[in-house]
Amino acid sequence: MMGDRSANNELRREVGVAGAILLGLGSIVGTGVFVSFGVAAGVTGPSVILAVALAAAVASFNGLSSAQLAANHPVSGGTYEYGYRWLNPTLGFLAGWMFLCAKAASAATAALGCSGYLLEFVGGQPKGGATLPAVLIVVVVTSLLCFGIRRSNQVNAVVVAVTLGALTVFVIAGVIHLSEEGLHHFTPFWRHNEDRSAPTLFLEATALMFVAFTGYGRIATLSEEVHDPKRTIPRAIVATLFISALLYGSVSAIAVGVLGPDRLVIAIESHVAPLQLAAGQFSSATITAVIAFGAITAMLGVLLNLLLGLSRVVLAMGRRTDLPHGFSRVSAATHSPVAATIAVGLVVAAICLVGNVATTWSFSALTVLVYYALTNAAALRLSDEERFYPRWVSWLGLGSCLSLAFFISWIFWIYGAILLFAGLLSRQLSQRFSGKNDSSGTA
Repeated sequence: MMGDRSANNELRREVGVAGAILLGLGSIVGTGVFVSFGVAAGVTGPSVILAVALAAAVASFNGLSSAQLAANHPVSGGTYEYGYRWLNPTLGFLAGWMFLCAKAASAATAALGCSGYLLEFVGGQPKGGATLPAVLIVVVVTSLLCFGIRRSNQVNAVVVAVTLGALTVFVIAGVIHLSEEGLHHFTPFWRHNEDRSAPTLFLEATALMFVAFTGYGRIATLSEEVHDPKRTIPRAIVATLFISALLYGSVSAIAVGVLGPDRLVIAIESHVAPLQLAAGQFSSATITAVIAFGAITAMLGVLLNLLLGLSRVVLAMGRRTDLPHGFSRVSAATHSPVAATIAVGLVVAAICLVGNVATTWSFSALTVLVYYALTNAAALRLSDEERFYPRWVSWLGLGSCLSLAFFISWIFWIYGAILLFAGLLSRQLSQRFSGKNDSSGTA
């Protein structure tokens, strides 16, 4: 058993299949399709469309591994908990720490993207001016989450509906536009440069787009709060990945066809609002406004769900004193881990000060690939009775995550190594002050 986890520290099961799918979509359909898509397009050109498809396939392997693990061990914490149970305490901690690093960077990207679209919508100048509004957005969403998951789910449902509606309008208008203007932006289809080959750039873009599909992890990290986890979790993850892959593929094809990859990169560097720039080609102020509003709500939804998932991992790590034990407390009034939520909000707000979505997203890509490699390693340790899917699914997930990680720029490996050392040091200090050792928290 973990520490002194009492009934007052338990989370209530309030989420069904539909709610879990909405949580997954709210985490996936946002930053990847509205912002970071332009980063990946700048790397590999029009072939980013295929990178989206390959990233979705890799995410599917990881999603099935996550589903098996979460259904067999339905508590908050995701691969942090699975690592403790099926691997060892050190790998479990590293998974939790990688998750915190990866998703904190993703959350900052979402906040910066939301700020960029908002400022562009009201006629501001996002470049260099999106940082402070992003910090304020993080503060507001963090405050909302402190009121508990039920209120957050209600907001999330509205956000997902608005986002899907806006993207549907974009796709329909884009098909009409391409039928009139042609498909010349799709050539040359593969991009290369003097230093790197087309396959290398393509796989880097795939690694960047993989992060855009990992919102299904919110379903697993919330498994302590869903009804009938063995039924709800697998169904919700599979449905979420299918819907998001279909949507991402459609939107990516339209965006590349309308603007071309070079203009998408310019949008990222100067506006942080690439789809709004694409919508501007449709000669309809109404469509442009709809896309801007949909992007803003989508980014808010992603930020909400990322902060929600991060706070649950901090909660789990606090229970084992891998982080200070005070983070394990759950409010009796709101049934929410308020201390963990506030701490996460402060960290994400600080990362927003970087102010560069390409940097935050690339760092997130590396750390999330390492995290899901550990997820698949844990899934390989499941017994035949615990396993829902063939073992090769987890092997493919493990191999693809490790392979794609090596296509991320070396500078992010250095950042990752530094943060990894910092995490291990903080764990030692936390456990020393609590009087517990490395093995005290094993499940």
